[in-house]
Amino acid sequence: MTDIPIVHVVDDDEAVRFSLSFLLETAGFRVETYPSAVAFLDRSGIPPEGCVVTDVRMPEMDGLTLQQMLVERGIALPVIVMTGHGDIPIAVQALKAGAVDFLEKPFDDELLIGAIRAALDRNHRDRSRQSDAELLSSRLTALTPREYEVLTALVKGHPNKTIAYDLGISARTVEVHRARVMEKMQARNLSELVRIWLSIHPESVGAGQP
Repeated sequence: MTDIPIVHVVDDDEAVRFSLSFLLETAGFRVETYPSAVAFLDRSGIPPEGCVVTDVRMPEMDGLTLQQMLVERGIALPVIVMTGHGDIPIAVQALKAGAVDFLEKPFDDELLIGAIRAALDRNHRDRSRQSDAELLSSRLTALTPREYEVLTALVKGHPNKTIAYDLGISARTVEVHRARVMEKMQARNLSELVRIWLSIHPESVGAGQP
């Protein structure tokens, strides 16, 4: 099932892949292993559910480059970086680039399992927020151009009379459009409508207007 999160283990050491796969499957995770970053990126249809556990130093493509490639391809999987002794500066660089955690080898099994659980939780939250945003954006596309104009005026705090004057329509027509906007956006009141707008356009916060 594609909705079951996968822990993608990327390491060029076969023994490490085997031991991690055994450990994580015993802990109840669904695991896939890859001998290189290139092999992982060549995987057909990387699902959005899961996380990546990758070594830093690998031939062909290192863990930092893999992390960068995931971002460039729009693959929003949390990344946990495994490092060897002396690779801490590289791990810090990975964190700055968006990795959720790094583990220095050899690491405690429970530390890895805890990091993976945290990464999967983050992945679930991120996907839920994205799904909500896509749903709200779809409601916006259902608005007519005039309804969208009324919406943007409403979230700016303009009263009906001002909107009517600015758009060259009657206040009654504004009320009709406003009712349709509320219905299509599934907002019970104006404050909820504003919250919906800000969830779609967070850049509007503090900007003075949408």
